[in-house]
Amino acid sequence: MRARPGSALTLFAALAVVSHMCAAQDGCAALAGNRGDGVVVTAATDITPRGSWSPPATLGAPSPVTVPFCRVEGVIQKRIGFELWLPAAASWNGRLLGAGVGGDAGVFNFGDLARGVTAGYASSTTDGGHKSSEAHWMMRRDAVLDYTHRAQHLTNLAVRKLIERYYSQRPHHAYFLGCSGGGRQGLKEAQRYAADYDGIVAGAGGPRMPEMSVRHLWHALYQQNHPEGALDGAAWSRVSAAAARACDADDGARDGVVDYPPACHFDAGSMQCGANSEPGCLTAAQVQTVRTLQQPLRDAKGRALDTGLLPGVTVRPGPPSPLLLPFFAEGTHRDPTWNPATFDIAKDLALARRRMPEMAADDPDLRRFASRGGKLILYQGWLDPSIIASQSLDYAAAVRAKMGARSDDLLRLYMVPGMPHCGGGAGVNQFGGAGSALPVGAADRDLLSAVVDWVEKARVPQGIAATRLEGGRVTRERLLCPYPLVARPADADAASQRCVARP
Repeated sequence: MRARPGSALTLFAALAVVSHMCAAQDGCAALAGNRGDGVVVTAATDITPRGSWSPPATLGAPSPVTVPFCRVEGVIQKRIGFELWLPAAASWNGRLLGAGVGGDAGVFNFGDLARGVTAGYASSTTDGGHKSSEAHWMMRRDAVLDYTHRAQHLTNLAVRKLIERYYSQRPHHAYFLGCSGGGRQGLKEAQRYAADYDGIVAGAGGPRMPEMSVRHLWHALYQQNHPEGALDGAAWSRVSAAAARACDADDGARDGVVDYPPACHFDAGSMQCGANSEPGCLTAAQVQTVRTLQQPLRDAKGRALDTGLLPGVTVRPGPPSPLLLPFFAEGTHRDPTWNPATFDIAKDLALARRRMPEMAADDPDLRRFASRGGKLILYQGWLDPSIIASQSLDYAAAVRAKMGARSDDLLRLYMVPGMPHCGGGAGVNQFGGAGSALPVGAADRDLLSAVVDWVEKARVPQGIAATRLEGGRVTRERLLCPYPLVARPADADAASQRCVARP
């Protein structure tokens, strides 16, 4: 129906145009306030960097951004903090990127937010439902549930609505990127909330966190109870270096990195001090410590809870870490004064599983995630001391056992030679995982882009050309291959390598 001049319809159309223009002028600021469903946007600010801009360091690691964006700060259900960074409408690629937070959370993952918004993603993160300064939060059931899975899910729901309001359209795809605790958050998303993300990149997620926590506490208590054999950080590094020298050439290249540690045969006894030993040798008691802690973790009945440490994996020296004690004292025993000297592997593991079941992220049933076309990329350092390699290997195998051939359309695992926890080490460390120092790159060099191509273009990830950065320079290249394939020839650069079955 055509409107007559001066009609109510014409007036309505004019008001609609004016309303749209006003919304465009203050689109960011208009997001502030109570958004419903327990979501309150406490601040919505247009950021126009002069050179670069970084959020306050007190909220997370400084992360410079050089592009303009709308910074949304908010809270969900009065306790779950979140941030959403929205690129300018002309720069938005139509996608949402969720960024996981490692450790015990309590801060924001600004690094991956900066990387995401620069690449055109509407990027979000959450503090996990508590602040890093909050004491005894693990004694609160709601805080534990937020930390293990709920905060990420509720943030996903909240930011989707904010994105639609800001751009007047929904994201056409959503992706997640995280390592360590952030990797575990990614696993929980795939397992519990299949509709939240289309593609997930999860590094060192620790699917069996309770078992891993038991191992770490056992390490600390064993060294504390056997001071004559305790190793400091330097000694553990020497053990790791000796293992690398022993097995470095197994892949045909001497480059300081063991390609496949499970095939490495190294005994710390070769470092034991003798009549003509070199400085840095180990005492007999220290050799016994290394041998003991490398063995599979066993309960009081001798049952193995894992497969042990691979040669070259180090152990944290000294007392239990500040992150570990609250898990048992507050979360498991609900007693901040709990004495670790009373630790019992079998009993405390069973209690942790019962009181904090969601700390585990080992459900292999990903049928709901797969049925909507979801894709999951796992990555793990072979030398990770925080989340040992077998955790990721076992989870990938469990998914394949549960899903059968269908898992090939769902899951890829990349094992990174020489890399400890989430980065660093003697090998390559830049491949588009969480916390990458490089901008989002092409799908053959960046795991985030690889999962995007897998979801949206059905391009199955193959070899990823990874690099090592030192002082801003690329000092090493290597092709990372989907497990169990390996890169050959080992002494070539990434461009010349191919992914093949291990000889």
